Order: sequence, then structure tokens, then C-alpha cells
Amino acid sequence: MKKLTIFMGIVDFLIAICFCLFYGPNKDFRNTLISTAMVTKTHQYIAYTFYSEETVKKVLEANSYTPISDKIDLSKIKFDTEEDDTYDNEYDKEIKTRDPGNDLYKYLKVKVGNYDAHLVAIYDPSKVELITTKTFNTGHGAERVPKMCARLGGVVCINGGMFADPDGWGSDIPLGYLIKDGKVIWSDSNDEAELIGFTEDHKLFLTVDTAEGAIKNGMKDALQFGPFLIVNGKQMSYNSESGGYDRAARVAIAQRKDGIVLFLVTEGVHTKGPNLKEVTELLAKYGAYNAANLDGGTSSQLVINGELVNKPMNVYGKVITGGRSVVSGFGLIA
Repeated sequence: MKKLTIFMGIVDFLIAICFCLFYGPNKDFRNTLISTAMVTKTHQYIAYTFYSEETVKKVLEANSYTPISDKIDLSKIKFDTEEDDTYDNEYDKEIKTRDPGNDLYKYLKVKVGNYDAHLVAIYDPSKVELITTKTFNTGHGAERVPKMCARLGGVVCINGGMFADPDGWGSDIPLGYLIKDGKVIWSDSNDEAELIGFTEDHKLFLTVDTAEGAIKNGMKDALQFGPFLIVNGKQMSYNSESGGYDRAARVAIAQRKDGIVLFLVTEGVHTKGPNLKEVTELLAKYGAYNAANLDGGTSSQLVINGELVNKPMNVYGKVITGGRSVVSGFGLIA
């Protein structure tokens, strides 16, 4: 009888803890559970098991953002990437001050919110190109960013675009549009979409259009993703302090008014990492005039001189040695 009493006491204690987690005054656990369940699509039932439709809706609305509707104005981008003697602020100085003997890029270790992150300033935007796997939809074309970068002669590379992921291991099947050298190399629709890429004159071009429409407007290389974080210096607005989307490892690309391109990759895991507001604010501090979110989470990868700099993790927090297989990104091709 005594053992049964102890057992029931433990059960009651565990039930009380669970009740406090799911329904207590601290909303972080609730918000994380709902956001994660709804983002993963196939596990949305978990959110509705513990919470009402109204509660789920409120959490999702709090995590939402208002897209920037302004049309991008590339005339404000004036290339002036030479090292300076005067600087606008400490962040401008960090970007413009070259490392001895390296005129290609500069690596900075930074903090985005409470998370470690990696920022790379690329001084010659003409050397930034779309990178992709060797083949699409063949069953054996998927590549990790280190291998892709090495094959293409890249010095600094990041992942970028969407891909089919039926089993969680990645694939060589892109989703959306891919544009390379002014030609559509992959398309699975004719709809308008958020396109992120570079024009013939090496300016970061963010547009909502079809691939054909973007090419007519000067797009040379592009992939489909989003949202756009900064357009013409205007930051995306969020519907609450939660900062849009859930928390995760992040990847972003940006360009300053002087033409310098920024690659940003943060550390994190599926439910822990910077939100989009924190990413946007960091890029703005370093002078981003236009910026966009790329594929993050488990896919997040930054490669510098053949080395994977960040630590990509799966949804269980386990480091993925060598990174995950992806299909596209951007690279400094020297």
C-alpha cells in the first residue's frame, strides 16, 4: 500500500508539472509548442490536442508579420567598397576595415539576440553568384554546402532555397524558382513568388514576380524564399514583440548602399534561435539597405575556405556533421 501511495504521489506531481507547463502563467512553453507544431505541418494536431482553436490562432497571429509592400529602388545602391578612413559608426568601421591581405571578405563573429552568429562582408558583389547542386530530381544530386562550394570554386558560401524533404534528410528536388545567368533552370509553377537574387549589375534584387518577369526586369541569379526583411532601408514590421515566425537557426543575405554584400548565419536549433526581428535589427546595425531571409533551421550552413563554420543541428539538437544536403544558395566565387 505504501508503494502504491508513493507511486500515486509521483504521478500527481508529474501531472501538476505538466499542467503548469501547458496552462500556467508562463506562456513561453505554450507559444513554443504551438509555433513548432504549426510550422512542422504534419504535427499540427499536437497544438489542437492541448489548446483551443482560438488560442492557437492568437499565438500564430502574435508571431506573424506585415510584409513590406514597397517596390525596391536599386538606384540608391552606389558601389563604393574601398576601405575608408572615416566611418558612420562602430559597425560601419567593423565592416569596412579589411583584414590584412584579404580584400575578398571579412568574417565577424556576432550575437543575434542571445545567440552566436556569423557575419561575412563580401567586398566585390560581382563575385556573388547563385550556387546549386549538379543535378535536380535525379535521386543522387543533393549536396552539402561544403561540397557544393568546393566544386564551384567558392570561397564563402551559404545555403538558400527551398527543396522537397519527404524524409527529413533533404533531396535534390528544388521548390519554387531557380534562375541562373538570366535563365530559368527550375520551376514548379507559373505563379508570382518572393524572389531573392542579383541583377546583371550585381545589385541584390528582391521582388514578387514570376521568374520570367524578374528576368525581364534585370534578374540574373535568383532563388525563391522569404520574407524580405529590409527594403530600401525600411524594416519589416511585426505584430508583436515575438518578432515573427518561431525561433530557429537563421540564414539571411543583405546588401548595403555601398554595394557590400552581407551573409549572416546564426546558431540555433528548431525551437531555439533568433527570431526574424532580431535578425533584421542586426543586419540594419551593419548597414543593410536591402535584406531577405533564406532557408534556416537544420539547413543552415556557412562555409569559409572549405570549412563549415557553424554547427547545423537537427530537430533533436544533434549536430549534423558536415551539414545537411540542400539544393541551392549563394557563394563568393573567386
